[in-house]
Amino acid sequence: MPALARLALVVPVVLAVLTGCSSAADKPAPASPNTPAAAGTASPGAPEATESAVPTEVAIPSIGITSSLMELGRNKDGTVEVPPAEKGMTAGWYIGGSVPGEVGPAVIIGHNDTRFGKAVFHDLKKITKGADITVTNDRGESAHFTVTDTESVSKNSFPTEKVYGPTKDRALRLVTCDGDFDADGHPVNNLIVYATST
Repeated sequence: MPALARLALVVPVVLAVLTGCSSAADKPAPASPNTPAAAGTASPGAPEATESAVPTEVAIPSIGITSSLMELGRNKDGTVEVPPAEKGMTAGWYIGGSVPGEVGPAVIIGHNDTRFGKAVFHDLKKITKGADITVTNDRGESAHFTVTDTESVSKNSFPTEKVYGPTKDRALRLVTCDGDFDADGHPVNNLIVYATST
């Protein structure tokens, strides 16, 4: 099965095509104040920010998914990294979003398939509302999320604001590729899973 096609991430960000998901958007978004990248950058006279914990694992027991998490940043051109195809069984946390368990949308991306075969989020389409998602950090703390909705959307009309826009909730979004294939063998849709902290 061909590698994942384009996957949209961030408000509004462009994902890189690294034999994986990516999808066109307008321009890179600023880093969230909740991320380690922004921690410690307090304004003059303000108390120093506390470094956030780093998420290290995601688990979805109902569909048998457990994966360590790599950190995904930006490429030199401002596009968002995706996990390399040879690490298709490992999901990634985008450090430009919120830290899972903190206020705001945290984004975890994983391949559906790569040129090496089935990947970490191959069975994500089987997830149902009410399912539990657990994200564990490097301090051994776990944040639990309950799935509230899923949708498969065309990559040409990715709901950037809905996925990456500000929220008062402790939100989690899982994103992978979905749908039929185009003439180049790339999936034409993205599957988005929405969840909130329980």
